[in-house]
Amino acid sequence: MGSLKGQNVVVVGGSRGVGRSIVEAARAEGATVLAVARGAEALKELAWEVSDVRTLAADATQDTAPDAVFAALEPDVLVLCAGAFAPSALIQDQSWDDFSANWETDVKASFLFCKAALQGQLKPGSRVVLISSGAAFSGGPPNSGGYSGAKQMQMFLAAHSQKEADRLGLGLRFMALAPMRIMAGTGVGQRGILGISAYLGISPADFLASMSDVQTPADVGRAVVALAGGKMPGVAFTVSGSGLAAAA
Repeated sequence: MGSLKGQNVVVVGGSRGVGRSIVEAARAEGATVLAVARGAEALKELAWEVSDVRTLAADATQDTAPDAVFAALEPDVLVLCAGAFAPSALIQDQSWDDFSANWETDVKASFLFCKAALQGQLKPGSRVVLISSGAAFSGGPPNSGGYSGAKQMQMFLAAHSQKEADRLGLGLRFMALAPMRIMAGTGVGQRGILGISAYLGISPADFLASMSDVQTPADVGRAVVALAGGKMPGVAFTVSGSGLAAAA
């Protein structure tokens, strides 16, 4: 306990699901936490249920979002967890807007905040964690549109940003964390479970039963705290039921 005491943690996409678990884990470690999300109602519920959490309603895909977020709380740790639902339709039945949803949300938000960090809006010693997905390694199912590519791009973006931060001597650390299994009980996870099981022609219960080594949202929260407060070398990491590990 207390590994983040006295530090500011900003979680973009922090009102629900995995983001909320990261907020709760950071608060438990003594951090001052700002949860950012589009939905004011979900943020209001979070503030009611989790003590001493600050909130900000903002769209992380807007060019002005980093300025607004950093004005509300200057982070020592910035976590980008905002994301769109993956499509759940056959490729031939998707529009480009369907296919590119995760590029326009997950990747764009990550790009805007990494860009702001590299332009000097974060102080030396700050850490940036992008929440990716195990789909970046597996490719995901054929009905998930551009989701897997978007999550892989987040991993590339963390690596590119780290190289540039090192070149400029900014003293920043960029990391990507990929939860390896789909998670029931989260909005993104539940939607994915329904879409994948329908594509495979099996029940959601049978699909869930086929998975092993599944992490929980709380496991992801603990992994983010470990990365933010620890010294594990590398840029890309995974978290599964077996715990936190460097990506192969």
